[in-house]
Amino acid sequence: MSSDTATDRPQPRPRGDFRVFRTIPTRWADNDAYGHINNVVYYAWFDTVVNAHLVERGALDIERSPVIGLVVETQCRYFAPLAFPQTVEAGLRVARLGNSSVRYEIGLFAQGAPLSAAHGHFIHVYVDRASRRPAPLPAPLHAVLSELL
Repeated sequence: MSSDTATDRPQPRPRGDFRVFRTIPTRWADNDAYGHINNVVYYAWFDTVVNAHLVERGALDIERSPVIGLVVETQCRYFAPLAFPQTVEAGLRVARLGNSSVRYEIGLFAQGAPLSAAHGHFIHVYVDRASRRPAPLPAPLHAVLSELL
């Protein structure tokens, strides 16, 4: 497994580092003037991969869940370009699960590639929808997140 410590140069990650995958078709509009996917699209994919998984597993109701996840930190490392019309396969795992926070790690792979073209993370702090104060993860959400550890 690769390392992301300050003393080691980051390396692409293998598919085996991730627990579930989602296929993402690229769009013509995702490419930038340099002919590859623009960096802001990677962050949108991170958000989509996490939230789609939570919604599909019944752990998040976007309109009614009593707690919501606020992103407090993000990072992405790039290793190989992705571009339209490629299909991207996004891997997801949970690296750290706390009482009210979770660190998601996402790997973005060209379809069928063994190593990530990019990988990164973001941290959600879960808060009460009304008060916006940190709140413990509800049991169903915690269970779904635990499956990704």
